[in-house]
Amino acid sequence: METIILAIPLGIAIGLVVGAVGGGGAILALPVLVYVLGEGVGQATTGSLVVVAVAAGVGAGALAARGHVCWRVALTFVAPAGLASLAGTVLGAAVGAKALILAFVPVMLVAAAATWYRAAQPGGDDAGACPEPRAGGVVVTGAGVGVLTGFFGVGGGFLIVPALTLWLGFGFRRAVATSLVIITITGAAALASHLAIGSAIDVGLTLALALSTGVGALLGTIYAQRIPQAGIGRAFAVVVALLALFLLVDALLLGGPPGS
Repeated sequence: METIILAIPLGIAIGLVVGAVGGGGAILALPVLVYVLGEGVGQATTGSLVVVAVAAGVGAGALAARGHVCWRVALTFVAPAGLASLAGTVLGAAVGAKALILAFVPVMLVAAAATWYRAAQPGGDDAGACPEPRAGGVVVTGAGVGVLTGFFGVGGGFLIVPALTLWLGFGFRRAVATSLVIITITGAAALASHLAIGSAIDVGLTLALALSTGVGALLGTIYAQRIPQAGIGRAFAVVVALLALFLLVDALLLGGPPGS
């Protein structure tokens, strides 16, 4: 019961990040589940997908109601991402816990650098019009995000939003909204893959974290409209980079995550 109570404020904090920056939930949820709430890495990767899918779905619904979602790009993105998540899930199941964490570190650092760079771009707060999707680039990007989603148990938003803004010319708010739709669908597909190969979750703990994250995501979409996005993006980039360094030190010097 104490763990479930602790999960509620942590979930709200994760949800605020998801709603404000269009992703990043699992990049925080996975370490929280392992290091704070005491789950094994394998169980945590599956649980984080539940958390991400719920939070992204809530945030996507709120932003879709405001007309910010670019549906054509989102639906082009999810097909290769969903298929690639199956391959990522199989690969992730074959990798040990410590190796999984070590592989996660450079992904987090790249995400932090891309988020910082995106936040520094002028005009990042504007929704703008939906750009025409370049099918080849969208498919390749979607496949890459899908592999990461299945392998690490992440939603991919920390990579999707920079990809949409830097490569496809999205304004920040449309990138956030479109990213949340993609995360909802790909996260659900990856979760189904994890469950199909026999992965398990702590239902009570995961439900508490997921529901509180959904509440946080809704609040994040509301308050993000009033806060300069450059500041949010840079703060998130710093948090992700520091968390990556902690995971690296823990895996190399402190024995690695529980259950490794």
